[in-house]
Amino acid sequence: MPENAAPAVVRVAVDAPQHSGLTGPLDYASEQALASGTLVRVPLGRRELLGVVWPGDAGPAPEMALRPVAAVFGAIPPLGADWCRLLDFAAGYYQRSVGELASAVLPPQLRELSPEQLAARLRKLQKKPAKAAVPEPARPALAPEQAVAVERIAAQLASGAPKPLLLFGVTGSGKTEVYLRAAEAALAAGRQVLVLVPEINLTPQLEARFTERFAALLPEPLAIVSLHSALTPAQRLQNWLAAHLGTARLVLGTRLAVFASMPELGLIVVDEEHDPSYKQQDGARYSARDLAVWRAHDLKVPVVLGSATPSLESWQHAESGRYERLTLAARIGGGALPRVRLFDMKALPPTAGVTTALTAPLLAALKERLDRGEQSLVFLNRRGYAPVLHCGECQWKSDCPHCSAWRVFHKRDRTLRCHHCGFTERVPSACPNCGNHDIAPIGRGTEKLEEQLTEALPGARVLRIDADSTRRKGELEAQLKAVHDGEVDILVGTQMITKGHDFRRIRFVAAVNPDGALFSSDFRAPERLFALLMQAGGRAGRDASGETAAEMWVQTWHRDHGLYQALARHDYVRFAGDQLAERRSASLPPFSHLALLRAEARTAEAAKAFLDAAAGLMQDEGVLVYPPVPHVVARVADVERMQMLVEAAQRARLQAFLRDWVPALLALKREHKAVLRWAVDVDPLAI
Repeated sequence: MPENAAPAVVRVAVDAPQHSGLTGPLDYASEQALASGTLVRVPLGRRELLGVVWPGDAGPAPEMALRPVAAVFGAIPPLGADWCRLLDFAAGYYQRSVGELASAVLPPQLRELSPEQLAARLRKLQKKPAKAAVPEPARPALAPEQAVAVERIAAQLASGAPKPLLLFGVTGSGKTEVYLRAAEAALAAGRQVLVLVPEINLTPQLEARFTERFAALLPEPLAIVSLHSALTPAQRLQNWLAAHLGTARLVLGTRLAVFASMPELGLIVVDEEHDPSYKQQDGARYSARDLAVWRAHDLKVPVVLGSATPSLESWQHAESGRYERLTLAARIGGGALPRVRLFDMKALPPTAGVTTALTAPLLAALKERLDRGEQSLVFLNRRGYAPVLHCGECQWKSDCPHCSAWRVFHKRDRTLRCHHCGFTERVPSACPNCGNHDIAPIGRGTEKLEEQLTEALPGARVLRIDADSTRRKGELEAQLKAVHDGEVDILVGTQMITKGHDFRRIRFVAAVNPDGALFSSDFRAPERLFALLMQAGGRAGRDASGETAAEMWVQTWHRDHGLYQALARHDYVRFAGDQLAERRSASLPPFSHLALLRAEARTAEAAKAFLDAAAGLMQDEGVLVYPPVPHVVARVADVERMQMLVEAAQRARLQAFLRDWVPALLALKREHKAVLRWAVDVDPLAI
């Protein structure tokens, strides 16, 4: 640089704290002109942070001297313009600063490394040995419906303006094979492929399928990588770099992977697109599925959304013609969907002591399958031994002192554990209120169900899979292997085991106590329950060679409810039609657009005062602001939580309202010092 030349001014997106009010990129001085997307380290206050040089012109020359860029990561190419557009859109739509979002989605280790250390990592990456050559695997023949779906995706790949594709396939209909063929076509065209899954525990299973299929086609090191939170920081950085450099041709990951930097992205697949796990529940509350659709539209590449029970938003888009629907109505290999039996709990004689989970007819059905050497799955969406401990003398219950919730009794380690704040204590030997020694569990969780099954069916090999039984690394994989290897007769678990797993030996599924969600205050509860039960039933009868028909048993007190009647017929189309008609008449999504303003404070009064003041900040006749109400679990870890719903008929109207409202909320928070945290949740999943 010539001696008298003025330093260049660059805009840098950096994670400034929310209370500072600094939401846009900041200007810094640089000795050289830097391309947008370049990673840099810059000073902010007393700290030095990772930043991204952001597209757009810097502001007018300031009167005071700008602080200089501290370091430039010149060893890696800048992040692409399309990646910056994605971040800009997501930050604007979900009402966060672009610097905060960039900091959250880039690998954490980038924040710790110097440019020299990153260059050393890159050299190490380039020295990775090639994998041993493997023969190309045999590909299964496609069923007629699969062939049509693959053909339509290929047509969209060649199209200049592809439509999003909704792959509506019953459980076991071969959606994964369609993904594999679509990926094959995109890879053959020299493009990268991004595959999203909802849960970490599904990633190894899908990774194995993709690796087996593409090991011969992609022999280079790191050609197939995964991105999710269970990786070590070093693994996550390595896999992210492989995607960013174009070395990784296929990236599999959970919701965070939607932000992977992939310069040659040509296809996005979102498996189980209806799953609520795609919505981030803290920080920038983004929906990875919705961002995948936006990213595909921006890049003009196809996006395939797959599900047996699509979200009602996606189904409505397919009905209106915005998405193209591809249907797989039959199971692969001629396997039949399980026959659904709705067992009416009212038909049981009202006998004292009769258990409402393991009824005598259900135990008889399980024993029959056991005698045939078949596997069964019992699904109960509540972990722990029992939801609450209770004293019959003084009516004490095991409430959490820090939350407005019960602590769950875990018998195996004799603890009372709050599933909201984590507060754990040993089970008291007597009632802490009156000293009565006769305290007993009420209700049941998976731990109690496992114990009751072991007692009722001696000799049966019962295995429980839930968040408690799979805490340690490698436990889930080992337990799933035991199920696949036939070392388990009865599998007990929560929703963890209902999603995506290809259990070939299970012929019988029982859902016990599913009624709770039928009468929830959350309008999305029926949709979630239907998806959960359809997915649970879909684990049965996936192998068509079984001698007996697969069966699903649902124990309910409301046998005639429309949801169960649609489930008995495997009629998602009827269920979705009924639900959408209800939503339309009530002006609920997808026929309206919502945002939630959440506030947390030490007292409910302080949180409510902030929300009441927020409601008075803006007036727009096209936007309805409801009065504040407490959360379902109002107090967590001694913090009171309240929320306020904002509704608009048009998405653009809601976005315009939020754009003006959020800066005003930042200023309002300075007046309401008792409020600990506040956040805006756009398109909330739970209300």
